[in-house]
Amino acid sequence: MARFILSAFSDEYAPELDKQIEGMVKNKVKMSEVRGVDGINVSDLTTTQAMDAKKKLDAYGIGVSAIGSPIGKIDITDPMDAHLDTLKHTCELADIFGTKRIRMFSFYVGEAKYEDCTNEVIDRMGQMLDIADSYGIRLCHENEKGIYGDTPERCLELLKTYEGRLGCVFDPANFIECGCEPYPHCFELLSPYMEYMHIKDCAKNGTIVPAGEGIGGIPEILSLINNKRKGSDFILTVEPHLRVFDGLSSLEKSGMSTTIGNVFATAEEAFEVAITSLRNCFPRTAE
Repeated sequence: MARFILSAFSDEYAPELDKQIEGMVKNKVKMSEVRGVDGINVSDLTTTQAMDAKKKLDAYGIGVSAIGSPIGKIDITDPMDAHLDTLKHTCELADIFGTKRIRMFSFYVGEAKYEDCTNEVIDRMGQMLDIADSYGIRLCHENEKGIYGDTPERCLELLKTYEGRLGCVFDPANFIECGCEPYPHCFELLSPYMEYMHIKDCAKNGTIVPAGEGIGGIPEILSLINNKRKGSDFILTVEPHLRVFDGLSSLEKSGMSTTIGNVFATAEEAFEVAITSLRNCFPRTAE
């Protein structure tokens, strides 16, 4: 049996780190995928700010599963030099936070044809992987609407191109938003490469819903992971997206906003429901 380790984007509980920690402790979540700290995107933190944040997390026994960075979330035509500098800084921050993983993306393609962007994407990804490798950091690609790797086929292309160097972050809801079937199709293609999952479910109408209430196949996927990865840990990062939260607009490209039901009165309630719903999807209780 696999051992599921819960992580979360705690900035959806509150922008302030102290409040995030409160929410993590309250919901018994022992890891965070750090994305926003006191209203600052993780990649924009100074080293001093990162060290202060790490001390606070350590005080409550909260580990960092990955850096939820925006690396690769730029247009395919945007200059790379400054972005590569940001990646270097983010690698340094990952070391401070005590994690070897950075979540990243494969560039917005805009109006261009995907096939016309392949060589440029491969070249840029190679530059980023070279930098990450030099820091001993593993880049983990997330499927996201509007980027090159938004379908399982293009994700697989990237993963095979950089066999063993690039990890896969599997997000069921993002696949649904791109018209893809997370289970069984996407899962069957990408399961050998899956580093960890983002837990976000989606209804047929495109609205984000708690895990297990949509068409993401989350209970089925977890059951298969549980059976296939016997004796190993597998991280599940809860990304609630059940209520509009501070900083959401900065995470999404104009015109590509996620449909959020916003049925919960507070961010705290939405976060708790997201965690509880995931636990209800477990084939067995394992944290």
